[in-house]
Amino acid sequence: MLSGRLALNIDAVGDRPASSISAGFELRGNAQQGELRLNTPLGTTLAAAYWGPDKVRLVTLHGEQSFDDLDALSRAAFGETLPLRALPDWLHGRPWPDAAEPAQALQPGPGFNQLGWTIELTQFDQGRLLAWRAAAPAVRLRAVLDAAP
Repeated sequence: MLSGRLALNIDAVGDRPASSISAGFELRGNAQQGELRLNTPLGTTLAAAYWGPDKVRLVTLHGEQSFDDLDALSRAAFGETLPLRALPDWLHGRPWPDAAEPAQALQPGPGFNQLGWTIELTQFDQGRLLAWRAAAPAVRLRAVLDAAP
């Protein structure tokens, strides 16, 4: 299990305003099967995503919803498609091995480009990861792990 804090910022585009979320997180599993919980500073679960071979669902204070895949879940939850299947590997500081195209190493510095995202690992030894997508709307994800994987 990985845990820590994350901050997600999505820039405004067209009529859609900018959005952001900051929460504690707990992540179990991998791209094929797992669970991601977002928590308040006091530990209350804001949302929990569960995925497996034949089911993807989101549980919030407003109830439970099922989705065809994690892309659809992330669009509904965040208003934007996020690479949630890749997140377990990225938070371990490595490219997602099942991506359609191989990752490209960042030049210079530790990190890589994958799925249209840049994963910066310059502070990974301190449990910090920065991932961003420059394509509109620009998205930035910062994660601080409780313990380096």
